Amino acid sequence: MDEAFSLRGLSKRFGPVTAVDELSLEVGRGEVVALLGPNGAGKSTTVELLLGLIRPDQGRVRVFGGEPRAAVDDGRMAAMVQNGFLLRDVTPAELVGLLRSVHRTPRPAREVLERAGVTEFANRRCGRLSGGQLQRVRYALALTGDPELLVLDEPTAAMDVDGRRAFWASMREFSATGRTVLFATHYLAEAEDFADRVVLMRHGRVVADGPVAQVRAAVSGRVLRATVPGADESALAALAGVTTARVRAGRAELSCADSDLAIRALLGRFPEAAGIEITAVGLEAAFLALTADEPEGALR
Repeated sequence: MDEAFSLRGLSKRFGPVTAVDELSLEVGRGEVVALLGPNGAGKSTTVELLLGLIRPDQGRVRVFGGEPRAAVDDGRMAAMVQNGFLLRDVTPAELVGLLRSVHRTPRPAREVLERAGVTEFANRRCGRLSGGQLQRVRYALALTGDPELLVLDEPTAAMDVDGRRAFWASMREFSATGRTVLFATHYLAEAEDFADRVVLMRHGRVVADGPVAQVRAAVSGRVLRATVPGADESALAALAGVTTARVRAGRAELSCADSDLAIRALLGRFPEAAGIEITAVGLEAAFLALTADEPEGALR
């Protein structure tokens, strides 16, 4: 797969704090990649380095084989950043029109507004829009130049459920054309549902990188769920192979160090158990396990 961008040996320090620590990452064209990590992991700094907004102390950023600024100037890379400033007295339609004038091959304004879900309030001043509507405007501006690489920092922040659903439907249409997407998010369900690949950061380094299933598999253990009439949590937690147990309305959820041993113990002690399911840990559990030692108060 051709390379969309590469980060090689990147480090960035702010005073005594190392925000990004010798980070290397390569993303191919057409990939949809979720960048995850707790506050202070270095996600936003990594995004700013990729966009050329700040310069690394060491290492190199390449976007389509060149410098980040060249990719931005050519319209090949665009970004939707959280809390990006928008002029309060200007309408979304006017902003899109202004931005189209600086691109060589912009998308049609009507298409941009429709795809971003902005049409119904396109002629309303930005100062009168809600937080979720402003996020849609930022998305429209990012689409205006018809980029090949779209970088999103917390794209659905402030959006309601319907807004998030519409946004990701639009993003699926965008990525289906072979475009590359990198998005940083705190919503793990979005990464699990939308990303082809997950990159998990901690302390400015990559600690896991691969498909969602592979990242989940990096954390040992399985979850066993079953309907177990009459069982209490203490009895279930005492079963061989089980680390923790909880019961809700007769439905048990057992975290297992050894699911094979646990299911044999369960059926031996509770032969009436039914509706048994065994799954890998979810992305959230893997996220918590792989970032458990992240210190509080770290930068960005």
